[in-house]
This record gives sequence, structure tokens and C-alpha cells, in this order.
Amino acid sequence: MSDTDLRAFYLRYIEALNAHKFDGMDEFINDRTTLNGEPATRDDLIAVQEHDVDAVPDLRWELKELLLDGDRLAAQLVNTGTPVKEWLGVTPTGASFEIVEYAIYQVRNGRFVHMTALHDAGALLWQMTG
Repeated sequence: MSDTDLRAFYLRYIEALNAHKFDGMDEFINDRTTLNGEPATRDDLIAVQEHDVDAVPDLRWELKELLLDGDRLAAQLVNTGTPVKEWLGVTPTGASFEIVEYAIYQVRNGRFVHMTALHDAGALLWQMTG
């Protein structure tokens, strides 16, 4: 994929995440992949995404920066939402959050084959508990 194609691919992925349309993830995620260095299937990743939205029904991802290098992407995102269930180890308090996420991906044959994400759970805890 060209840089232009990768950028468009990633923007469509973020759009699907924000619409909470997980049934279409086969467009983006390979059948077998890795998540944070561990082997995973697409269904495993969809389960994580559905769990996140179950805990934070208004969860949104805002892309701040996207770097492309061959078949690899690195993204800085801002995640926002208001948890209604425990999420990333934090009990909901009714407060909303805004945290940074860094994500790294590798794409082969038009789908993610490696996915890594790091969330600022410390900032989440601070925002939720004051």
C-alpha cells in the first residue's frame, strides 16, 4: 500500500471504531494477528474493542498524529469517554476522561497483522479519582 492508501485505510479504521461498527473489522484486521506482542485472532481483538465500548459507551478516538514507514503505522490518539463500568483498572465515578494512546501497527495484504497500544492509565486514574 502507498502512504496515501495506508493513511486512508487508517482513517477508515478510526471512523469504524468511532461508529462502534465492529462487525466490519474483517476489512481491517487479519484473521491471525498479534495484540501487544501476543498471538491473537480477529475475534479476540473485536472482543477487546466490544469490551472497551461496553465499559465506555461514548468512547471516541481522535487521531492527532500518524506516521507511516513502509508497512508500519504509528499513531498518537486522544481517547475520550465516560466509563459506566470498570475500564483499564479504574472504577467509574461518573467523570469523563481524556487520555493519550500511542499505537503501532503493521499492515500486510491490506490488513493489520501486528497491533500494539499503550494508554495513559495513570492519567485515567487521576482524572477519574481526582
